[in-house]
Amino acid sequence: MRKSFKLENLDCANCAAKMEAGINELPGVNKASISFMTSKLMIDADAADAEALAAIVDAAQAVCTSYEKDCRIVR
Repeated sequence: MRKSFKLENLDCANCAAKMEAGINELPGVNKASISFMTSKLMIDADAADAEALAAIVDAAQAVCTSYEKDCRIVR
């Protein structure tokens, strides 16, 4: 399942690169990419349903918060 999300309060390109690397290490994530210029997060994951994807997005949010405490994934 491939899904795109808006990132609020993404202020640092270096942090975005670290977030992308961290999200790519999450179980179930095939590929994740963050565009700093557009503040978009794209996740391609092995999520069979919305509940599984929500768990991956929650884990991705934890990664984002660890680098920028005010950065939020808008669902």
